[in-house]
Amino acid sequence: MIFDEPMPLILEDFLNYLGTIKGKSQNTVKEYYYDLRTLFRFLKIRYRFVDRNMDFDSIPIDDIDEKFIDKITLQDLFAFISYSDIKRNNSNFAKARKVASIRSFFKYLHTIVKLVDTNPALNLETPKTDSRQPVYLTLDESKFLLDIIDGTYKERDYAIITLFLNCGLRISELISIDINKIKDDTLTVVGKGNKERTIYLNDACIDSINRYLSVRPTEGVKDKKALFLSKRKNRISVRAVQHLVKKYMEKASLDTEKYSPHKLRHTAATLMYKYGNVDIRALQKILGHESVSTTQIYTHIDDDRLRKAVKSNPLSNNKKDKKV
Repeated sequence: MIFDEPMPLILEDFLNYLGTIKGKSQNTVKEYYYDLRTLFRFLKIRYRFVDRNMDFDSIPIDDIDEKFIDKITLQDLFAFISYSDIKRNNSNFAKARKVASIRSFFKYLHTIVKLVDTNPALNLETPKTDSRQPVYLTLDESKFLLDIIDGTYKERDYAIITLFLNCGLRISELISIDINKIKDDTLTVVGKGNKERTIYLNDACIDSINRYLSVRPTEGVKDKKALFLSKRKNRISVRAVQHLVKKYMEKASLDTEKYSPHKLRHTAATLMYKYGNVDIRALQKILGHESVSTTQIYTHIDDDRLRKAVKSNPLSNNKKDKKV
């Protein structure tokens, strides 16, 4: 178990099920835990099990049992989503994630382990989510970001940002890269849900990796398989990658509140779609999206491309002569 906090056995079993049977990543399991912990704390207040003035984050949940779970109704769940909206100022996306966590939990209890007779979340509706346009760097901004990389670890940092901008890697995938998983122009990474996927490397990626490997430490390395190492010669961490990306963003005078390693993934997808004439299904596979609907956000970002497509219609110049 990845949590040190005390929790009810019924929740611990569910989280173990997510990780071991469903193959969810640790980060996804954590999100489910945080959502359900918030739900239980809210319900303890709603049911008057604790004082309303008690600090919300201090409300214990380790006493939640099957009897408590049996009390939960659909009205309680709608009240929780309303609370998340009004009191916690959750976005529609955050509320939709909470609904997904709750549905999964009660489906597990009702259908898988049969601990409850009814599923109160069966008719719990998902809040409508507005489509979000991806935030990304322009081609010129991307080139400039690469150009300003320097310092003691410039070869490593250049390779990291090159892979982000060319391959659309998730940060978890980047730090998971092992040297022995690089074969010619392909790279195998561990993606979302612990699924392996193949990344194809272009010349810029191959060159940057080779330049980094020529200076990568070999003595005293604690994780010999890891491609990217920290200054302490451990596998580089998520936090370290976030820090170095922020450092170069600041140096390039880019808004660090707006851009992050994940926005570099958006940038890669945008550049491939905009300049590479990449089919949406191919882009889905490159990014490791389970559903093409997730990938489709990149088809709404290029007005110039749409304008050119309409103008390229062979009937575009077929104008009717004016009558004299």
